[in-house]
Amino acid sequence: MVSSPAAPRDSARLTRKVIWIILALVVAGCVAWYAVLTLGKSPDPASQSGGAEQLVRTDSHRLTSPAVEKAQLVEFLDFECPSCGSIHPVVEEFKAEFGDRITFVHRHFPLSAHPNSGQAALAAEAAGQQGQYQQMADRLFETQSQWAGNQASQAPLFRTFAEQLGLDLSRFDAAVADPRTEERILADVADGKALGVTGTPTFFLDGEKLTLTSKADFRQKLADAAK
Repeated sequence: MVSSPAAPRDSARLTRKVIWIILALVVAGCVAWYAVLTLGKSPDPASQSGGAEQLVRTDSHRLTSPAVEKAQLVEFLDFECPSCGSIHPVVEEFKAEFGDRITFVHRHFPLSAHPNSGQAALAAEAAGQQGQYQQMADRLFETQSQWAGNQASQAPLFRTFAEQLGLDLSRFDAAVADPRTEERILADVADGKALGVTGTPTFFLDGEKLTLTSKADFRQKLADAAK
């Protein structure tokens, strides 16, 4: 008996199956090859740490300028954060001790849980545009207990601080209202997130994220870096 030829529909179905099997094999081969290539590559340090350019930018607030820099201490901070306020005097003490060898750097990281942290950062940035970032930062931390946690905007109080510092208030007001000032702060936040910052204060010493257990431990790390 002569076998009947396959129906056209069955033949087409068989062809489609073969094509899909070939495509599946090709895709599987590509995935396997990509995995081999990926596993064979060494991790890019810049992609993991965010790179030095994300840790300190050209416009970052450098609080000390050593003639010969031995190390950099970068602090991501929130002016309304109680822990930042508590450690501020310690950092100031270490700045006086090691500032001739270590560059101390401030970067913004206002947290959404703190209602006036963003306004405080704007005030510090606006003061910085008149060369008084450090003075405004100090004033914000020194008075933190008076305004932190207040749900009402503390912008008028921060403007009073600007007046007390002798700033040009028209320039201060314009800087606070300028979208570029906020963008400058958000750029710090973006860098912080890329570096793994989730809370404040977060310190990096020569690119290494610090885990601090005590004031003595903090001082020893700085002393070692300053050698």
